[in-house]
Amino acid sequence: MTDNDSEISTLFLDFSRRKLLEQYWPRLRACVESLRPEQVWWRPNAASNSIGNLVLHLNGNVRQWLVASFNKLEDKRDRPSEFDAPELPPASDLLDRLGRTMQEASQVLARLTQADLLAPFEIQGYKVRGLDAVYQVVEHFGLHYGQIAYITKTLAGADLGFYKDLTKTGRAASGQLQRP
Repeated sequence: MTDNDSEISTLFLDFSRRKLLEQYWPRLRACVESLRPEQVWWRPNAASNSIGNLVLHLNGNVRQWLVASFNKLEDKRDRPSEFDAPELPPASDLLDRLGRTMQEASQVLARLTQADLLAPFEIQGYKVRGLDAVYQVVEHFGLHYGQIAYITKTLAGADLGFYKDLTKTGRAASGQLQRP
Protein backbone atom coordinates (compact mmCIF):
# COMPACT_ATOMS: atom_id res chain seq x y z
CA MET A 1 0.00 0.00 0.00
CA THR A 2 1.35 3.36 -1.01
CA ASP A 3 0.70 6.87 0.25
CA ASN A 4 -1.23 7.44 -2.98
CA ASP A 5 -3.52 4.50 -2.14
CA SER A 6 -4.15 5.99 1.28
CA GLU A 7 -4.93 9.37 -0.30
CA ILE A 8 -7.41 7.74 -2.69
CA SER A 9 -9.09 5.98 0.24
CA THR A 10 -9.37 9.27 2.11
CA LEU A 11 -10.81 11.04 -0.94
CA PHE A 12 -13.32 8.23 -1.51
CA LEU A 13 -14.48 8.27 2.12
CA ASP A 14 -14.69 12.08 2.29
CA PHE A 15 -16.70 12.23 -0.94
CA SER A 16 -18.98 9.39 0.19
CA ARG A 17 -19.60 11.09 3.53
CA ARG A 18 -20.36 14.46 1.92
CA LYS A 19 -22.67 12.95 -0.69
CA LEU A 20 -24.59 10.89 1.85
CA LEU A 21 -24.67 13.27 4.81
CA GLU A 22 -24.46 16.75 3.31
CA GLN A 23 -26.49 16.30 0.14
CA TYR A 24 -28.84 13.29 0.08
CA TRP A 25 -29.86 13.17 3.74
CA PRO A 26 -30.71 16.88 4.23
CA ARG A 27 -32.65 16.96 0.96
CA LEU A 28 -34.53 13.76 1.82
CA ARG A 29 -35.39 15.23 5.24
CA ALA A 30 -36.62 18.46 3.62
CA CYS A 31 -38.86 16.45 1.29
CA VAL A 32 -40.45 14.45 4.10
CA GLU A 33 -40.87 17.50 6.34
CA SER A 34 -42.76 19.30 3.56
CA LEU A 35 -45.47 16.64 3.32
CA ARG A 36 -48.70 16.03 5.18
CA PRO A 37 -48.90 12.71 7.10
CA GLU A 38 -51.15 11.03 4.53
CA GLN A 39 -48.73 11.99 1.76
CA VAL A 40 -45.81 10.28 3.53
CA TRP A 41 -47.71 6.98 3.38
CA TRP A 42 -49.37 7.48 -0.04
CA ARG A 43 -48.71 4.82 -2.69
CA PRO A 44 -49.61 5.34 -6.34
CA ASN A 45 -50.40 1.64 -6.65
CA ALA A 46 -49.90 -1.68 -4.83
CA ALA A 47 -46.61 -2.36 -6.62
CA SER A 48 -45.04 0.90 -5.41
CA ASN A 49 -43.61 2.00 -2.07
CA SER A 50 -44.62 5.00 -0.04
CA ILE A 51 -42.09 7.57 1.10
CA GLY A 52 -42.57 6.19 4.63
CA ASN A 53 -41.60 2.71 3.46
CA LEU A 54 -38.58 4.07 1.61
CA VAL A 55 -37.38 5.90 4.73
CA LEU A 56 -37.75 2.70 6.78
CA HIS A 57 -35.90 0.82 4.04
CA LEU A 58 -33.03 3.33 3.94
CA ASN A 59 -32.70 3.18 7.70
CA GLY A 60 -32.43 -0.62 7.54
CA ASN A 61 -29.94 -0.52 4.69
CA VAL A 62 -27.60 2.07 6.23
CA ARG A 63 -27.76 0.38 9.61
CA GLN A 64 -27.03 -3.07 8.14
CA TRP A 65 -24.36 -2.20 5.57
CA LEU A 66 -22.45 0.52 7.45
CA VAL A 67 -23.29 0.67 11.14
CA ALA A 68 -23.65 -3.01 12.03
CA SER A 69 -21.00 -4.29 9.61
CA PHE A 70 -18.17 -1.91 10.45
CA ASN A 71 -19.01 -1.90 14.17
CA LYS A 72 -19.14 -5.72 14.16
CA LEU A 73 -22.67 -5.72 15.58
CA GLU A 74 -25.28 -8.42 15.18
CA ASP A 75 -27.37 -7.84 12.06
CA LYS A 76 -30.96 -7.52 13.32
CA ARG A 77 -32.49 -6.17 10.14
CA ASP A 78 -36.01 -7.26 9.23
CA ARG A 79 -36.07 -6.12 5.61
CA PRO A 80 -39.61 -7.32 4.74
CA SER A 81 -41.09 -5.19 7.54
CA GLU A 82 -39.65 -2.06 5.90
CA PHE A 83 -42.11 -2.50 3.04
CA ASP A 84 -45.06 -3.77 5.04
CA ALA A 85 -44.89 -1.68 8.20
CA PRO A 86 -47.46 -3.00 10.70
CA GLU A 87 -47.95 0.58 11.93
CA LEU A 88 -47.54 3.86 10.15
CA PRO A 89 -45.30 5.97 12.37
CA PRO A 90 -45.43 9.74 11.99
CA ALA A 91 -42.88 11.34 9.68
CA SER A 92 -41.10 12.92 12.65
CA ASP A 93 -40.48 9.45 14.12
CA LEU A 94 -39.20 8.15 10.78
CA LEU A 95 -36.83 11.09 10.43
CA ASP A 96 -35.62 10.83 14.04
CA ARG A 97 -34.85 7.15 13.55
CA LEU A 98 -33.06 7.70 10.25
CA GLY A 99 -31.30 10.74 11.71
CA ARG A 100 -29.81 8.65 14.52
CA THR A 101 -28.68 6.03 12.01
CA MET A 102 -27.14 8.70 9.79
CA GLN A 103 -25.23 10.10 12.77
CA GLU A 104 -23.85 6.63 13.50
CA ALA A 105 -23.00 6.18 9.81
CA SER A 106 -21.16 9.51 9.86
CA GLN A 107 -19.07 8.33 12.79
CA VAL A 108 -18.27 5.09 10.97
CA LEU A 109 -17.26 6.86 7.76
CA ALA A 110 -15.11 9.34 9.69
CA ARG A 111 -12.99 6.59 11.21
CA LEU A 112 -12.63 4.11 8.36
CA THR A 113 -9.18 3.40 7.01
CA GLN A 114 -7.80 1.89 3.86
CA ALA A 115 -7.57 -1.43 5.68
CA ASP A 116 -11.30 -1.22 6.50
CA LEU A 117 -12.09 -0.63 2.84
CA LEU A 118 -10.15 -3.75 1.89
CA ALA A 119 -11.54 -5.93 4.71
CA PRO A 120 -13.94 -8.75 3.77
CA PHE A 121 -17.55 -8.74 4.99
CA GLU A 122 -20.60 -10.87 4.47
CA ILE A 123 -23.70 -8.66 4.30
CA GLN A 124 -27.14 -9.92 3.27
CA GLY A 125 -25.46 -13.09 2.09
CA TYR A 126 -23.08 -11.20 -0.22
CA LYS A 127 -19.32 -11.48 0.16
CA VAL A 128 -18.02 -7.92 -0.21
CA ARG A 129 -15.16 -5.66 0.76
CA GLY A 130 -15.58 -2.57 2.90
CA LEU A 131 -15.29 -0.42 -0.21
CA ASP A 132 -18.24 -2.26 -1.74
CA ALA A 133 -20.32 -1.72 1.39
CA VAL A 134 -19.68 2.04 1.47
CA TYR A 135 -20.36 2.41 -2.25
CA GLN A 136 -23.52 0.30 -2.01
CA VAL A 137 -24.93 2.52 0.75
CA VAL A 138 -24.21 5.81 -1.02
CA GLU A 139 -25.56 4.57 -4.36
CA HIS A 140 -28.60 2.94 -2.76
CA PHE A 141 -29.40 6.02 -0.67
CA GLY A 142 -29.11 8.21 -3.76
CA LEU A 143 -31.47 5.98 -5.73
CA HIS A 144 -34.20 6.06 -3.09
CA TYR A 145 -33.65 9.74 -2.25
CA GLY A 146 -34.34 10.40 -5.96
CA GLN A 147 -37.60 8.46 -5.73
CA ILE A 148 -38.59 10.43 -2.62
CA ALA A 149 -37.75 13.73 -4.35
CA TYR A 150 -39.80 12.73 -7.40
CA ILE A 151 -42.82 11.69 -5.31
CA THR A 152 -42.56 14.92 -3.30
CA LYS A 153 -42.43 17.04 -6.48
CA THR A 154 -45.41 15.12 -7.86
CA LEU A 155 -47.47 15.61 -4.70
CA ALA A 156 -46.44 19.23 -4.16
CA GLY A 157 -46.59 20.25 -7.80
CA ALA A 158 -43.57 22.45 -7.22
CA ASP A 159 -39.82 22.56 -7.69
CA LEU A 160 -37.93 21.63 -4.54
CA GLY A 161 -35.33 24.36 -5.02
CA PHE A 162 -32.30 22.12 -4.49
CA TYR A 163 -30.53 23.58 -7.52
CA LYS A 164 -31.55 27.23 -7.21
CA ASP A 165 -27.87 28.28 -7.03
CA LEU A 166 -27.27 27.15 -10.61
CA THR A 167 -27.41 29.73 -13.37
CA LYS A 168 -29.49 29.33 -16.51
CA THR A 169 -26.50 27.60 -18.11
CA GLY A 170 -26.63 24.87 -15.48
CA ARG A 171 -23.35 26.01 -13.94
CA ALA A 172 -22.79 27.21 -10.43
CA ALA A 173 -22.79 30.96 -10.04
CA SER A 174 -19.28 32.34 -10.27
CA GLY A 175 -17.36 32.56 -7.05
CA GLN A 176 -19.14 29.60 -5.45
CA LEU A 177 -17.18 26.55 -4.45
CA GLN A 178 -19.17 23.60 -5.69
CA ARG A 179 -18.69 20.02 -4.66
CA PRO A 180 -19.58 17.39 -7.23
